[in-house]
Amino acid sequence: MTENVKLIANNKKAYHDYFIEEKIECGIELYGTEVKSIRQGKCSIKEAYVAVDKGECFVEGMNISPYEKGNIFNRDPLRRKRLLLHKSQIMKLAGQVQQKGYTLMPLQVYLKRGRVKVEIGLARGKKLYDKREDMRRKEQRREIERDFKGSLKI
Repeated sequence: MTENVKLIANNKKAYHDYFIEEKIECGIELYGTEVKSIRQGKCSIKEAYVAVDKGECFVEGMNISPYEKGNIFNRDPLRRKRLLLHKSQIMKLAGQVQQKGYTLMPLQVYLKRGRVKVEIGLARGKKLYDKREDMRRKEQRREIERDFKGSLKI
């Protein structure tokens, strides 16, 4: 993600609640007013998840706020949005999701070369003790950085 990319929405909660095993970039089928709203940064994927249905992938729960100047052309903000993936990718993801404990989560929404892209991740749920371990590591890292910065000032 180095070339001309503008981040619109990031799902930090997914990294907190899940282990991300694999990441895939895909396009998303949107209408004009939805794209304009996303360009203004009015998109949320906190409650969203990806569902595989009849050989197609959909993002459900992704909230794209209505475009102010869109009037009759605005769509339902929480409607299902189809993801643009190859059939082989969809079948592979569907097989992996059927395994116990795996789900598909949208991780990021961004603009790449003028196109709206969604990064989805194959995720496995964390247990409570895994979350505590991550928080402990993060706190230790902060303390080490704090001590290191303190030693540089002397």
